[in-house]
Amino acid sequence: MNAVARIVGGLLVTFASLGGANAAGPAASAPPSKAGTHTVLIENLRFVPETLEIRRGDTVVWENRDLVPHTATAEGRFDSGNIAPKASWRHRFDAAGTLAVVCRYHPTMKAQVVVR
Repeated sequence: MNAVARIVGGLLVTFASLGGANAAGPAASAPPSKAGTHTVLIENLRFVPETLEIRRGDTVVWENRDLVPHTATAEGRFDSGNIAPKASWRHRFDAAGTLAVVCRYHPTMKAQVVVR
């Protein structure tokens, strides 16, 4: 092996050990998952879906397709206030847990958001 080949070979070994193109390590790890956006429809006096499973950092949009106003309320956590017909409201979830959601105007309208 000539001197140039030995130098190039040594450089390739050094490059790989430092996390080069095909090396395993931090450079090869998967990128963090991107936060998502989910929609809950409000129609026929129901939340659809009634149970929604999401990840921390995700946002949920409540879209009112009924002819009357509604709320999306999780006691002590969030309250959308009035969501008028054809309007929407969004909330980002940063903490894990299961939240019971209700419409303050129509207490039989119930849903849950499960945050992982």
